[in-house]
Amino acid sequence: MNKHFTDITLKATGASALTESEVIQSLWSGYGKIVRVGLEYEVGTAVPAVRGAAGAPRPAGVVVKHVHWPTSNRHPRGWNTGRSHERKVKSYQVETAFYETFASRCDDSCRVPACYALETHGDEVFMVMEDLDAAGFGGRKNRVTNADIKACLSWLAHFHAEFMNETPSNLWKTGTYWHLETRPDELAELDDAALKAAAGAIDRKLSDCPYQTFVHGDAKLANFCFAADGRVAAVDFQYVGGGCGMKDVAYFISSCLSEDECEQHETRLLDDYFQCLEQALAARGKAVDFPSLEAGWRALYPVAWTDFFRFLQGWSPGHWKIHAYSERLAQEVLRQLN
Repeated sequence: MNKHFTDITLKATGASALTESEVIQSLWSGYGKIVRVGLEYEVGTAVPAVRGAAGAPRPAGVVVKHVHWPTSNRHPRGWNTGRSHERKVKSYQVETAFYETFASRCDDSCRVPACYALETHGDEVFMVMEDLDAAGFGGRKNRVTNADIKACLSWLAHFHAEFMNETPSNLWKTGTYWHLETRPDELAELDDAALKAAAGAIDRKLSDCPYQTFVHGDAKLANFCFAADGRVAAVDFQYVGGGCGMKDVAYFISSCLSEDECEQHETRLLDDYFQCLEQALAARGKAVDFPSLEAGWRALYPVAWTDFFRFLQGWSPGHWKIHAYSERLAQEVLRQLN
């Protein structure tokens, strides 16, 4: 970090010195990195105010997300375009807006990291965040149990309940990183003529649903952090915005289950999600006709799955998520549209 960002971190946390201890990951296409930073304090240092975590104890460390626009695009799949760059730039602006305005509303039922500082400086974005590992959410999983999946679906249900029927401000008007309007290049590459022709109708079915909320927009398994007691927290809010909650649910399930598992467990997982959603809406006093919401969203589950499948077919035709279950749902949706 340069001195400007070092000073921001020290001021935000009340620390006297810091040490970059670990690069957690490099950001997609060379847009920066996420770093774990250790902090040192002088005796008697005051505890700083923290967005979303007032009264939190002085942190021993933080996680810093340092974004800077690369001198050249190095997209892993070759999508090096001006449109791609503009989308990424906006995604970091959206993430900053989410932490600035909305993250404080996410309680323990849809836990997100507390935010110490946000800064945009020239072609760089700088975020100083709570270290979720230190907060007890140190688990990262690539294989999950039924309990793990239910915990993540519960997180999504509470997040969707919190922002039900609200209009996103300074976020993506329509959330998810694969939204049709932001992905014309991938649509142009799509070889499936029937799916390409239906792309607009699929998008409209999702956007015209009377029950809209905020969607995480990239709710894959890798963006959930697990605690030993079964709780989960979520990170990476670059593509949060308006939409039907089924987009998150379908995308999450696709990220952690095989083709056969998707087929086998679809009904049970949707039952789990809607049970949590009903409870979450009631707990927040949201006046929603739940039977109507559930019926509408259940019918849109295959539509949401097909919407992501449409993107994958154009973006990465050999992707492992392109399988018979996805094909079956897509054909079912296309028949309904016709």
